[in-house]
Amino acid sequence: MRRRAADYRRPVRRRLSCWIWALLVIFSVAGFALFVLHHNHHQEDHVEQPVLETYTKNERVVHKHLNFTEEILSVRSYARQLAEQMTLAKAYVIIAKEHNNFHLAWELSSKIRSCQSLLSKAAMKNEPVSLDEAGPIIKSFSSLIFKAQDAHYDIATTMITMKSHIQALEERANAATVQSTVFGQLAAESVPKNLQCIDIKLTADWLKKNSLRELAGERRNSPRLVDNNLYHFCIFSDNILAVSVVVNSTVSNADHPKQLVFHIVTNGVKYGVMQAWFLGNDFKGATVEVQNIEDFTWLNASYSPVLKQIDDEDLWKYYFEGSKDMSLEPKLRNPKYVSLLNHLRFYIPEIYPQLEKVVFLDDDVVVQKDLTPLFSLDLHGNVNGAVETCLESFHRFYKYLNFSNPIISTKFDPQACGWAFGMNVFDLIAWRKENVTARYHYWQEQNADRSLWKLGTLPPGFLAFYGLTEPLDRRWHVLGLGYDLNIDNRLIETAAVIHFNGNMKPWLKLGIGRYKPLWEHYMDQTQQYLQDCFTNGGIHMLNDGNSNETDEVQIANSTSSRRINRKLNYGEDIEESSDCRSGRDKVNEDEKVIHQTTEEDNAKGDEKQSNDMDIASNPDEIKEINCIEESSKTGSAESCDSNRSDSSTSSFAFPM
Repeated sequence: MRRRAADYRRPVRRRLSCWIWALLVIFSVAGFALFVLHHNHHQEDHVEQPVLETYTKNERVVHKHLNFTEEILSVRSYARQLAEQMTLAKAYVIIAKEHNNFHLAWELSSKIRSCQSLLSKAAMKNEPVSLDEAGPIIKSFSSLIFKAQDAHYDIATTMITMKSHIQALEERANAATVQSTVFGQLAAESVPKNLQCIDIKLTADWLKKNSLRELAGERRNSPRLVDNNLYHFCIFSDNILAVSVVVNSTVSNADHPKQLVFHIVTNGVKYGVMQAWFLGNDFKGATVEVQNIEDFTWLNASYSPVLKQIDDEDLWKYYFEGSKDMSLEPKLRNPKYVSLLNHLRFYIPEIYPQLEKVVFLDDDVVVQKDLTPLFSLDLHGNVNGAVETCLESFHRFYKYLNFSNPIISTKFDPQACGWAFGMNVFDLIAWRKENVTARYHYWQEQNADRSLWKLGTLPPGFLAFYGLTEPLDRRWHVLGLGYDLNIDNRLIETAAVIHFNGNMKPWLKLGIGRYKPLWEHYMDQTQQYLQDCFTNGGIHMLNDGNSNETDEVQIANSTSSRRINRKLNYGEDIEESSDCRSGRDKVNEDEKVIHQTTEEDNAKGDEKQSNDMDIASNPDEIKEINCIEESSKTGSAESCDSNRSDSSTSSFAFPM
C-alpha cells in the first residue's frame, strides 16, 4: 500500500487541549486553598475560648426553645459539656487519690461541686445554662483535666482503673446478693415466736384434756371419711396456722360446706396440736380428719427410696452443713426438701385407698372461690389436673432437669410445659391404673446422686406425671404471692386459689404487705389462742415494719377476750371509743404543759433537759398509753381502733 505524501496527510489531534489544562490548574489551586483553610480551622479547635465565642449567638438562640432536659441531650449545649467534663473529672479524682495526689483530687472535687450546684440551679429554674455561667467552670475544668493528663493520667490509665473499680463493685454486689439470699432463706426457715406459742398451748390442752382424745377416737372411723359422694381435700403440713387458713378459706367460700371433708397429715410433734385445734373449732359443719405420718407403717425405707435418701448422712450434710459453701445456691439447701411431708403427695392413693378423686392443697394457699366444680372436671383419662406455668420461659422442663444426662434427654422434651403443685385435682382411679407412684420411685432411684435434678418435688412430679397431666384454666390457681410484688390485682380477684409460693410467707414478718390482708382475712381472730399469742402488751405481732402497707399497731387489753381488730389499707371505717377520745384530748393539754416546762428548765442542767425532751419527743406513744389506761378504767370492750370489712363468698364457674 502506497504511503501518502506529507502534504496530503491528516493532522495529528492533540490529546489534551489548552482549556483542559487550564481547568486542571484551577482545581489544583482551589484544593490547596481548601486544605490550608481546613488545617487552620483544625488548629483553632484546640482552643476552647474561641469555640465558645463562635457559637455564642447560635447557642443563645437555640436555648430559647430548650428546657433543661433537652439542653442536657443537646450536643452543643453548655450543660452537656459541663456534664461530660464532670464525669471525666470524677474518674480523675479516683486516679489522683490512688497516686496520692490529694491536692489535684481536692481541686477536681471542688470544681465538681461547683458544676453540680450550677446544674441543680438550672434544673430547678428549668432554664438553660448561659455562657456567662458555664464559661469559667469549663475553662477551669479544662485546665485541671490537662493538668491530670500531664501527670500521666491518660485515657488508657483511666480505662484500666475504671475497669478494676467496676469489677470490684460487681464482686461486692454479687456478694451482697448472695448474702441477702442467705439471710432471706434463714428468715423463711425460722418459726415465729407466736406460732411456737400456739403450738405449746395446744399441745398442753391435748395432753391435759382427755375429752379431746376421746372425741378424736370417736371421729376416727366416721363413714364420711370414705364417702365418695362428698368432696375430699388433702393437706400435708406441720404449720397449724397455715392449715387453719386453708380450711377456713375453703369452707367460707363453699356453696355447701357440710359436704367438704379435709384429710390432714402431720408429723408426730404437731399431731396433738392439729387435733386440739380442729376438734375445738367448728368449720361450718365440714369434716376434718388429722393423721400422724408415724402411723403409716407401710411407708418405710424398704418401700420408698426417698426415705433412704432422707436418712442418708451425706444428704443431711448437704442441706444442713453446706451453708458455709457460698458457691451453692441457698435455695438448694432448704431443709424442707428432706421433710417426708413434702413427698407425701406421691402416696395419696396408698393413704386413702377407698377414695376416687381428691383435691390436693398446699398449706400456703388461700381459697377464694368454691372448689367443688373441680370434682366434676373431665380430665380425659389423665391423672393430674393442674395449671400450667409455661407462660414464663423459666418454667420449661429444661430449667428443672439435667438434659445433658441421656436418661432425661432421650425420654423428655426440654421445651415441655411445666405445671404447678399447690392446687391439683387427682383422679386416684387413673393414678392406680397408671401406677404413678412406681414411676416416682423409679426416678428417685435414678436421682440418688442428685445428677438429674437438685431440689424439690416438682422435678420428680414432672417426670412421674409426664403425659398424664390435664391443663386447667389459669384462674383456678394464681401463683407468685410469696415473691412477686407486681401481680395484677384483677388476676388476684378472679383467682379461685392464690398461692404464696416463695420465701415471703404471709405469716412471716418478711411477707409482702400488699398481699397479707388476703391471708389474714381468714384467720379466726376470735380464738383465745390467737389473742394470747399474737398480742404482747397490746402490740399486734403481724406487722412487717412497713407503715404504708401493713397492719397498724393495735392496743388491746391482754386480759380481755374481745376480738383483735386490724386497720387495713382498704378504706375501712375507723371509730374511736369516747373514753379514748377524751383520753387523747387530755394528752394534748398535757403535751402543751410538757413543752412549756421544757422551755423554762433549759438552764437547769443537761440531765433534766434530756429527760423533758424524752417525755415530749414521742407524743404518739403517750396517746396510746393513755388510751390503754382509759380503757382499763372503764372496762370498755372496744379497742382504740376498729374496722369493718365485708367479704364476698359468691361462687363461680370456669370453662370445663
